[in-house]
Amino acid sequence: MTLRPNTLRPAASAPALTLALTLTLGLGACASTPVAVQELAIADAAVQRASSTRTTQLAPMELGVAVAKLGSARAAQAAGNHAQARRLADEATLDAQVADLRADTVQSVGAAKESEDAARALRDEITRKTAR
Repeated sequence: MTLRPNTLRPAASAPALTLALTLTLGLGACASTPVAVQELAIADAAVQRASSTRTTQLAPMELGVAVAKLGSARAAQAAGNHAQARRLADEATLDAQVADLRADTVQSVGAAKESEDAARALRDEITRKTAR
């Protein structure tokens, strides 16, 4: 068995090392910012759920904010800005929930007012009958 002389390569040049390090860090950054598919799906479902006739009539501004943020999240995702897409999708989900809750509140306030009006009318009727 013959021994070979030491065939180690010379040290890599500084530009090559810099390029390798930059590529490694760049790929690592991409891996740490995954695509916001799940967040977009959740936001889409929340906006669809909130997009009822009731919410459209009772909380149109809040629903409009949710729809706009979902559109912005999709645009950010398409542009490759996954962190912004995730943030906007989360905000769209919350805004859709706010729209739904706002519609519930407006509807509840309306029902309470109707109950108060009915109670007042009944009280007035009882007062008229006892005054005779």
